Amino acid sequence: MNIHEHQAKQILKKYGAIVPEGIFSFSVEELLQQARSLNTKKFVLKAQIHAGGRGKAGGIKILNTIDELNLAAKEMLGKKLITHQTGPEGRKVNRLYVESSSEIKKEFYLSCLVDRTSSKIAFISSDQGGMDIEDVAKKNPKKIVTTKISLDDEISDKDCEKIVEIFKLSVDLKKQAINLVKSIYKMFIDIDANLVEINPLILTKENKIVCLDAKMSFDDNALFRNPDILNLRDLNEEEETEIEASKHGLSYIKLDGSIGCMVNGAGLAMATMDIIKLYGEEPANFLDVGGGASKEKVSAAFKIILSDKNVKGILINIFGGIMRCDVLAQGVVDAAKEIKIEVPLVVRLAGTKFEEGKKILDNSGLKIISAIDLADAAKRVVESIK
Repeated sequence: MNIHEHQAKQILKKYGAIVPEGIFSFSVEELLQQARSLNTKKFVLKAQIHAGGRGKAGGIKILNTIDELNLAAKEMLGKKLITHQTGPEGRKVNRLYVESSSEIKKEFYLSCLVDRTSSKIAFISSDQGGMDIEDVAKKNPKKIVTTKISLDDEISDKDCEKIVEIFKLSVDLKKQAINLVKSIYKMFIDIDANLVEINPLILTKENKIVCLDAKMSFDDNALFRNPDILNLRDLNEEEETEIEASKHGLSYIKLDGSIGCMVNGAGLAMATMDIIKLYGEEPANFLDVGGGASKEKVSAAFKIILSDKNVKGILINIFGGIMRCDVLAQGVVDAAKEIKIEVPLVVRLAGTKFEEGKKILDNSGLKIISAIDLADAAKRVVESIK
């Protein structure tokens, strides 16, 4: 789950980090009223959407007066902001954030994330923060340092030194940076985050280390023990189909292809998408039905897949372990009859009671294409839409 910048900054502030003073609002009138209380020479207006690249897309403006803030806020609120992360459809700006301006002496980059390959927490730091950090990673990778930390209650001073070394700070400023790293580490563990990104992290002319921008995301599977974080969820920033999928216990991510996928298990789902690409088409989604496949769950999955107008065919790939193939097959048949699926449907079953499941599909009277294995399934679904 992702949250907005203004929410991330409040969490950072709670853990002792320095952030600019700011306020957010859903209306221009309220924003202006509260902005007058900010002690600042200039106002920094920021569109609040779950996507990066706002600065280059006109979603961040520095303004000299309340009148300028009024005009810019009216122009920004309710408009679609298109960045390199939103895609061409963009994101509607439903809330605004205005904060005090900062006098920047130097910009850095700092992030913390779960490194699944090493099963450690990775801190990434650079002395080249700002809007072009992606270009730095491509053109000058030596300017980016990754420090992997074994999970523990606290982060060591030695590891903190490694993380901030590239900033080349004086002794006093290094202490500030190390304290920030320690705060971020504790916060990261406490609230089950899987990403904290501060870009830029700045050194001000007053010699303060300040989090000028912040991005956070969290482990969905741990939200049950973090109700305060869950309350920060903004459904306006999520795909309607993904929201609907979560209601039925389905893991769904919309993609841009033409082959809808329904699979049990994330690893098998990834393999299914890969083999669809191998046979010349693109997957329309990632969809993991998990360990159960009732008629209701399969029906919900079908409806979500078919709500995507780009879907021209559906591939169901099930390996029956805990889930029996005959139960899944009956769920597919019942749901297919109820929904009246009009696109080609290819089903591959393997595992527990797969022979019984195949019989149910073959005797259903529906135009279901039964596949021998995954390669056969991918080949058949691709051929069926041509």
